[in-house]
Amino acid sequence: MSIVRSIPAVVSAFVAVSVAPISTDAIAQDIALEEGRRPKALRVVPTDRAPIGTFELGELSTVLSEISVSGSGRESGGLPTPSQSVVTARDVYTFNKNTLDDALTVVPGVSAANSGGSRNERLIFVRGFDRFQVPLSIDGIRVYLPADNRLDFGRFLTPDLAEIQVQKGYVTVLNGPGGMGGAINLVTRKPVRAAEAEFRTGVEVGNRGIPTAFTGFGLIGTRQENYYLQASGTIRDSNGWFLSQGFRPVPIGNGPPIEDGGRRDFSAVDDYRVNLKAALTPNATDEYSLSYTKQSGAKGAPYSVFEPVSGITPMPLPRGTAFQRDWRWPYWDIDSLYFLSRTAIGDKSYLLGRAYHNSFNNLLSAFDNASLSSQRLPRSFDSFYDDTAYGGSIEFGTELIPLNTLKFAAHYRRDTHTERQFPAPGLPSSVIEPRQTSQEDTYSVAVENTFHATDQLDLVAGLSYDRNALRRAQDYNASTRALFSYPLGSTDAVNWQTAAIYRTSETGRVHASVSSRTRFPNLFERFSTRFGDAVPNPDLRPERATNYEVGWSELFLGSLRLSPAVFYSDIEDAIQSVSIGNNQIQNQNVGTGRTYGYEVASELTLSPELFVGANYTFLIRELNDPLRPALKPTGTPRHQAFVWATWQATPALSFTPSVEAASGRFSTDRLENNFFKTGGYVLVNLQAQYALDAHATAAIGVRNLFDHNYSLAYGFPEAGRTVFANVRMTF
Repeated sequence: MSIVRSIPAVVSAFVAVSVAPISTDAIAQDIALEEGRRPKALRVVPTDRAPIGTFELGELSTVLSEISVSGSGRESGGLPTPSQSVVTARDVYTFNKNTLDDALTVVPGVSAANSGGSRNERLIFVRGFDRFQVPLSIDGIRVYLPADNRLDFGRFLTPDLAEIQVQKGYVTVLNGPGGMGGAINLVTRKPVRAAEAEFRTGVEVGNRGIPTAFTGFGLIGTRQENYYLQASGTIRDSNGWFLSQGFRPVPIGNGPPIEDGGRRDFSAVDDYRVNLKAALTPNATDEYSLSYTKQSGAKGAPYSVFEPVSGITPMPLPRGTAFQRDWRWPYWDIDSLYFLSRTAIGDKSYLLGRAYHNSFNNLLSAFDNASLSSQRLPRSFDSFYDDTAYGGSIEFGTELIPLNTLKFAAHYRRDTHTERQFPAPGLPSSVIEPRQTSQEDTYSVAVENTFHATDQLDLVAGLSYDRNALRRAQDYNASTRALFSYPLGSTDAVNWQTAAIYRTSETGRVHASVSSRTRFPNLFERFSTRFGDAVPNPDLRPERATNYEVGWSELFLGSLRLSPAVFYSDIEDAIQSVSIGNNQIQNQNVGTGRTYGYEVASELTLSPELFVGANYTFLIRELNDPLRPALKPTGTPRHQAFVWATWQATPALSFTPSVEAASGRFSTDRLENNFFKTGGYVLVNLQAQYALDAHATAAIGVRNLFDHNYSLAYGFPEAGRTVFANVRMTF
């Protein structure tokens, strides 16, 4: 613990003398531009020179994005937007970050976590805001699960992406509803040459010398004068990872340990994603693109190592405990077909358009015991989700008014959720439930104006009106064997935000912003009984956060970029689970809270061959629930740091060591009655990359070099030492 407690002092000292953020901190990204629009991932002389095209139509709108007819989202004055970070494709490759939750650990203000419990999902928190409060999109098209929106961020692969946008605190109202605490957007690639291809393969090996995962990626594309075409795909197949050799099994009651060490039981996953893209580019400003994305996954759910499991732990159980649930997901699939367009209107205006159809199919299977071979007990079931969504948006911007950039946006989305449950499907007498359907519409209209007060000062103001209307909400009563409907209705919210950006020099600026945003409760929060643990509450209101931020960024002596930011969020009408007796809970708008802290990020070029960087986040979350004074915020550490360096030993060979460190964090049990604090950790990683020739590179590295035994959620230890090797070929 002494090491963890020293994180702030160590990082502050390091920053004071040299350090800088990884390329992910957007305010630090204008040191050098790659292909004329993005900085190099590590500012090194890359051993692979093939350019990576970014699908600009798929980027989220940002504060102070240039009008420039194209509406492409490039930042005004060559400086990136406040409150945004970007993880580049080269970051993903260099640090071997193949899943979204892992990739975002390099971003200041963002922490990865594990939900624990039966679902055992990978989570992401943006300055303390969770997956309900931070929307996820692919190419600007939101990935939303209307039933519960409990996204598993470990299911989203990263090798095929051009970049990952992370907006923190200030999310412009032009992007639509839901950006209460931030936004995450996965931006795909597009071709930049007449003919191009890339192939990548990698393997991971656990600390017992046994392979644990295979990753593959392929892309082919062509860019012609008036069109482009591209097909890409990525896959990750894992038989399960290995625990640290420092893990010590814990016997439960009179039985053996739930986890005996070695390969983590039920940690196997299979994921793949395919992206197809065709676009017309009739002139220098206009673009019309049709894309299809298919994502498929299957996963198990490792058990807590501290609670009994049926089939492993004998009766009687330790007092106050119960068997864990035996769950797995045979499939977890997402499809999206979307059309994106950009049209110039004269020299000073543009129109952006989006239209899409999404689907989500999911099967959750619950079994009798840990053998996962029988479904005959009342605790067993197959739960089928079949969700669809369609909608669209338009954004219009103009500079026809002198000294003003005026933008309007309108969004519409219809979500339909259909579910069925097959109780105890192993019994011949069991009957599957009828389909239960819920449907809701979401609307948003927004306006944003930027007043260019002087050549150095811009003042931004935005306003939006969001509305959510529940059209249908069915459920099934197993006792009466009849469908019934929950109360229908609608709710709305007004959002507003302001920002001031002052350019102190050609390479620096100061920004201050206030953003008051809401998010609507989902069906799970309003109506789910959580298998008998909860009571529905159809009258839940939106929760709101007012986010404040002051930040500064400057480049010193052409080599040191320093970017501190201070943030504060005031949370109202927070949705909290409240105990109502009889061992049951209910979601209510009883919570308030505060989230505040600061980020420090910088980057330094020590020589043409040596670069160092770091970022550090200090975060405090306070949640107030009048009925639960002992409530603790879960999933986020108070201190978190990422430090790295790159040494270009030769034009072909580079070495990149990095350190990830975090203090302890709280997690909770299924009913959120008990809270546990995990210990902090310091992970040391190393990667070496060698250019075999102009078209091929090879990399070898190690994650968690010292095989540290650590957990992100109580009872759920993480992977030990892992060696990886990757080969990348570009043509």
